[in-house]
Amino acid sequence: MILWFMIMAASVIFSLAALAFWIWMLVDCLQNEASEGNDKIIWVLVIVLTNWIGALIYYFVRRPQRRQGPRHYHPGSPPL
Repeated sequence: MILWFMIMAASVIFSLAALAFWIWMLVDCLQNEASEGNDKIIWVLVIVLTNWIGALIYYFVRRPQRRQGPRHYHPGSPPL
């Protein structure tokens, strides 16, 4: 009986952590993703439709790229 309560408590804690992480990544995407093209719409759909797995994908794939800045040359900007 105690084991069952421990498993249920761990499940609830994991679920709440996954929900908080999902909301954090969704808000991060909505606030910080560039509005050019369809990138923001696609990432929001990935995060919303795949839940915490999509949030993990966004966290490990897109977020580091965005934080490093653009890697391509824009006319008028200094060369990399």
